[in-house]
Amino acid sequence: MKVILTTLNAKFIHTSLAIRLLKAYSGHEFDIDLVEYTIKDPAMNIVSDLYQRKPDVIGFSCYIWNMEETLKLVDLLKKVLPDTFIVLGGPEVSYDTEYWMNRCPNIDAIVMGDGEETFHHLLQELSGERKLHFVFGAAYRKGDEVIVNPGRPKSDLDTLPSPHRFPEDLPNLSKRIIYFETSRGCPFSCQFCLSSIEVGVRYYDIERVKSDIMYLIDNGAKVIKFLDRTFNINRSYAMEMFQFLIDNHRGCVFQFEITADIMRPEVLDFLAENAPPGIFRFEIGVQSTNDPTNLLVKRRQNFTKLTRTVTKIKESGKIDQHLDLIAGLPEEDYSTFRKTFNDVFEMRPEELQLGFLKMLRGTGLRNDADKYGYTFMDHAPYEILSNDVLPFRDVIRLKRLEDVLEKYWNDHRMDHTIEYLISQEFTSPFDFFQEFGDYWEERGWQRIGHQLEDLFSRLYEFLTQHGLKEPEIVLGLMKLDYYLGHKYKPRKIWWEDRMHKHARNSYFKALASGEMDIPIELAARNLDERELMKYAVIEELPFSLTDVLGGKSTMLDVAAEAKEGNGTLLIVLYQQEADEHPVYYPLPLTVAVVQE
Repeated sequence: MKVILTTLNAKFIHTSLAIRLLKAYSGHEFDIDLVEYTIKDPAMNIVSDLYQRKPDVIGFSCYIWNMEETLKLVDLLKKVLPDTFIVLGGPEVSYDTEYWMNRCPNIDAIVMGDGEETFHHLLQELSGERKLHFVFGAAYRKGDEVIVNPGRPKSDLDTLPSPHRFPEDLPNLSKRIIYFETSRGCPFSCQFCLSSIEVGVRYYDIERVKSDIMYLIDNGAKVIKFLDRTFNINRSYAMEMFQFLIDNHRGCVFQFEITADIMRPEVLDFLAENAPPGIFRFEIGVQSTNDPTNLLVKRRQNFTKLTRTVTKIKESGKIDQHLDLIAGLPEEDYSTFRKTFNDVFEMRPEELQLGFLKMLRGTGLRNDADKYGYTFMDHAPYEILSNDVLPFRDVIRLKRLEDVLEKYWNDHRMDHTIEYLISQEFTSPFDFFQEFGDYWEERGWQRIGHQLEDLFSRLYEFLTQHGLKEPEIVLGLMKLDYYLGHKYKPRKIWWEDRMHKHARNSYFKALASGEMDIPIELAARNLDERELMKYAVIEELPFSLTDVLGGKSTMLDVAAEAKEGNGTLLIVLYQQEADEHPVYYPLPLTVAVVQE
């Protein structure tokens, strides 16, 4: 019996742990191939590929991001492979299972919950007497009737073979994200999350976990993402794993979902002192800081302790943090979400993900949808359209905010500029991103593409229309960020007040000849005039860049400095070696060779 296990990943770089777990459990007994596609692949290409493999059984792993595309494939496959037995599994079909069987008559069976033992038992019956009523944890068809069997007890994780040892995976380990679990389940009961349905947390033996991780690192893995819903819930287990990864990382990056408000001070101190920079990445679900909302969704959260954790980690400079918010939770209207956003943005996370509530099948919040007046998409991803305190008009406004937040904060294209705008020019971070998002849509920019210079020129257009207290500072910071956003010296600039060629060449000559007092680091490069012209850019700024970035300069100071010539000569030096990044040197104009 030929078996294909497959799924549609969001991108090529992603991998499916689920189908590897199934093959690891059943591959010793059945002929199983793993085939992965993406949701962008044309349906006919996928169907053609599966058809040529001549499978007797095809198993699809289903999630909200691939469910609708998977159903289209199932219907096409039944037309060209009518005798192939098609099985679906995964979180998207583990709840409301009878609905899926009725909606798509071409599904032959569904595996619910933990799939390893159930899928294995199903294959045994399909290759034998086909007594599918014995397969606990599965739904199947008996003529026109849909039969949903009783559930199967949770698996003992230590009885499951490793899904990380397939030779065919080795060539791509360094090119893809490797998904890894050390546990299943979650101790919390958040009503918007599927993990709240399973009671308790089950762990893999830690020595087995270490062995698998070493195997992956030894064979070139570069990024390992842990799927544990709360990696740090067991402090001793987490500490032992952190120490192990610190000792053995060899440049591999590890991503974790953590619950920040339960992180103990000694763990924070340990990470601050011992974590190698850039090796760990934490994803922290804040979701909301509105207490009535958190109470309604049964989410216990101490925001003061969460802030302490995020701040301590950020101050260490060792670990990037990705914080999540959810718009659309019960009793979170536009005004209280504005506060939630500003509360969290105050911590300046490296990334702030603004998501919109998804009414997942099986969750308590979906079951209580009518109670809060929810309207939402009928099909996956079941994103909300409105509720009794957040009308659709506010949802689409927040969508605009999300768009520019992603482009201008999370992509880190102009950190200096954005920090100044949200702290000095706008009432709050939320107001800046919202007003800019509204302007972005008014101009129709969401329908066209953009290059880096477009992002700068569009922000500058918005700011010009909005009005600024100190436009010279903002323009100067935008110039700095634009220069730093290029790996190599840019060929074009987007602003109009360009330095005269004669002045620029005079500066280069003075720098090369030693007439100017320059930083030791720049002098040590010993660049001649020709090399400076090739690798560096120079810009005059009518204010002290050092004071502005340090928060020392007041608005009145800026005007005075400009009149007295106490501005900045900005020098940005670009890479001469492949692994270098641009470096900037701000020199006081009073010690520079100021041109006529």
